[in-house]
Amino acid sequence: MRRRAEFLPYQPRTILNKHPRADHWFWVRYSAYPYLGCQHGCLFCYCRERKFCPHPDPADFAYSIRVKENAPALLRRALSRAPVDVIGLGDYQPAERRFQLSRQMLEVCLERGFPVLILTRSPLVLRDLDLLTALNARAPVVVAFSLVATPESAGYAGVRRMEHLAPALEKRWAAMAEVARAGLLTGTCCMPILPGLCDDDANLELLVRWTADHGGRFLLAGGLTLADQQRAFFFETLRAAFPDLSSLYTRLYPEGSYGAAGWPWPAIGRRLRALCQRAGISDRMPRPIIPGEKRALNKQVVERLANEVYALELAEAPEARRWEVRRAAWAIEDLAQDLGLFYRTFGRRGLEGLPGLSPDLAGTVAGWLAAGARPGDGA
Repeated sequence: MRRRAEFLPYQPRTILNKHPRADHWFWVRYSAYPYLGCQHGCLFCYCRERKFCPHPDPADFAYSIRVKENAPALLRRALSRAPVDVIGLGDYQPAERRFQLSRQMLEVCLERGFPVLILTRSPLVLRDLDLLTALNARAPVVVAFSLVATPESAGYAGVRRMEHLAPALEKRWAAMAEVARAGLLTGTCCMPILPGLCDDDANLELLVRWTADHGGRFLLAGGLTLADQQRAFFFETLRAAFPDLSSLYTRLYPEGSYGAAGWPWPAIGRRLRALCQRAGISDRMPRPIIPGEKRALNKQVVERLANEVYALELAEAPEARRWEVRRAAWAIEDLAQDLGLFYRTFGRRGLEGLPGLSPDLAGTVAGWLAAGARPGDGA
């Protein structure tokens, strides 16, 4: 008999997670989610790791859902004191139909003019398209859909079993098209690409084509990660439900590893980049720029540096070089002044004086500034 979900309302003291700086994938500075646990119950979900999962038994993650019933009020209070930046929001698991907390939190973001990033496996996000389009008129909104296969993919059946109770792929692709028609930035998040199920060339081509055909403007991709109790849960489930894949994953994810040790990720990333370029979309998400943002140029240059880090990863450049460029991005992200004014005042020497910005990268950034940096340059 199928286990039924239980809902456990409670009132946490805080809701807003504040990060030191925006991440270089989704450009999120804040995040706030109204539920702990997820009824979709995807077998590979990293949220079963101890640092994210509130249950000692990771199997409970999909069935014991903690509901933060005061989440909208907490968010309203927190955003009243926070500088405006992108917030990761929205949890459209089935519990949201009943509690509507994600919708109420979107209303708060609309009130405060905070840009929003929503990453979802559910077409339920369409219920809130009215709020999302209203917010997009004030501040950027991005809706990314978690999709690692299409209805035409050879691994379709296996992916659906891995995703457990997540809504059908067909409905998610249709939702992307509707979001795109509403004028919102949307795209595909292929995370994780699962070895043996959806990492073949045919599926990668389908993912890119379906993204472009459904109005998506970007496709992000990454591999599976496994840690602590999530790792044990995944392998136990894999042996029972996918015995034919068990030996492959055991080889790719040896004990003590976090990512896949023997999976050719850079080659897959390069393949996706070429396919995206051919289809007229990006393999990077453009950084949302808030209207009236005083440090917009800083953020544009950080985006360009982050894109360079990713290009170095795909080229399998030395790790030291990647970190050098990453630290340069952080240095400019942390700069309190407008980068253009700073450069006009202090010149290249001023850039060289920023902690984490090497002389050669200071020269590179100076060249961009002299030529006029634009969002997404270098992607």
